Amino acid sequence: MYRSNRSSRPLMNQINVVPYIDVMMVLLVIFMVTAPLVNPGQVELPSVGKTSAPPVSPLEVSVHVDLSLWLREPGAPSRRVSRDELLAVIRQKQARAPEQAVVIAADKDVRYAAVLEVMDMLQQNQVQKVGLLARPRS
Repeated sequence: MYRSNRSSRPLMNQINVVPYIDVMMVLLVIFMVTAPLVNPGQVELPSVGKTSAPPVSPLEVSVHVDLSLWLREPGAPSRRVSRDELLAVIRQKQARAPEQAVVIAADKDVRYAAVLEVMDMLQQNQVQKVGLLARPRS
């Protein structure tokens, strides 16, 4: 009978970890050499100063379905105004507080062109902060 050489060798049930250790040692040396060369980034934090005045609440201009303009000032009820009255009030407020913001609230049935006319009118009269007011979906 012929016996093969394979069956005379014992089965190997261990893993040779020497190559893995060699790779890990090389990686460790690479990290040890490159770590001192990397400069940590400097973070410049902003400074906070005290504000002299509280922020100004925005004026709310409402455009209704009949294209009438309503103005609501902070702490006051809404009142119907003409375009000239609206501009006069906003100029007066901006003379006292140049950072006075104006938000435009429109009924959902108002055409978009009417809202853009009001916004354009405000921007042509040097109102810098003009925004649109919307209700978030619930």
